Amino acid sequence: MRDRSSEPIVAARGLTKRYGDALAVDALDLDVPAGAFFGLLGPNGSGKTTAIHMLSTLIRPSAGEARIAGHDVRREPVAVRRAIGVVFQEPALDRSLSVEENLRLAGRLYGLSGAEIRRRAEELLALFGLGARRRQSAATLSGGLRRALDIARGVIHRPRVLFLDEPTIGLDVPNRRAIWRYIAGLRAETGVTVVLTTHYLEEADDCDLVAFIRGGRVVASGAPRVLVDNLAPRILEVEGADLEPLAQRLAPKFGPALNDGQRLSFCFHGSAADFGALQSELAGAVEALRLRRPNLNDVFLWVNAAQPSEAPAHAAVH
Repeated sequence: MRDRSSEPIVAARGLTKRYGDALAVDALDLDVPAGAFFGLLGPNGSGKTTAIHMLSTLIRPSAGEARIAGHDVRREPVAVRRAIGVVFQEPALDRSLSVEENLRLAGRLYGLSGAEIRRRAEELLALFGLGARRRQSAATLSGGLRRALDIARGVIHRPRVLFLDEPTIGLDVPNRRAIWRYIAGLRAETGVTVVLTTHYLEEADDCDLVAFIRGGRVVASGAPRVLVDNLAPRILEVEGADLEPLAQRLAPKFGPALNDGQRLSFCFHGSAADFGALQSELAGAVEALRLRRPNLNDVFLWVNAAQPSEAPAHAAVH
């Protein structure tokens, strides 16, 4: 018998989705270890949500294969669905039911016994701070609490993998932070593998692994800290009245710039002395000149600014 103990809990090889002539996901390779917090990151239309839909059996791949907890998404969709929880951008709650009733309904849909539903519901109500609102209608909850209930509903059957597709979109910063505290508690309590898509790059800082996807292809992947460190020691930001001539002037020293219309950003590998010399050289020619540490958002911007020939077609995430 094949030993699956060392297999990644989410694995894809050449996973592809076509809609007519449009290629939404192009030969995606992924290996996500059990218990990992994994982020699939990319701009709108990059293919990340389509990839999640294939992995969660909501749509059928055009080519390639994927396995979730050892089960093939094509041949064993029912087994895959038992092994996963899914929380998408639009809540799946019945707003006419109470908090507790939503959890009971989800438990029944997953075939749990009444005693098991009651026990797990109590655990989740406590974990997500919903105990005092158990009899409150879902429609009366704040956006953050509705999202918390939606996540609790998605994990009442104790899935091995939880897919979160833009889980905090539309929430304010305090509610977003609260949701991530709940998810951190859930991971600590259950060891669930979390697969996340998000536009909020700071939310991916805590991921064990991330993959940037563009045009349906993985163009960079790895641990966030490693990706940030590999980008550059510092980011040089330059503000001025006429940015394009500045970009051309500085390109021989620092390489190509990112121009967002308000500032230029360069990957800076020089020393403090180099920065001091640059300040003297550009005195009077710029409005502001600063160095800062890079972050995951910088990696995201540079990856998506790269020409296709500068990035690998796809890469496995280990």
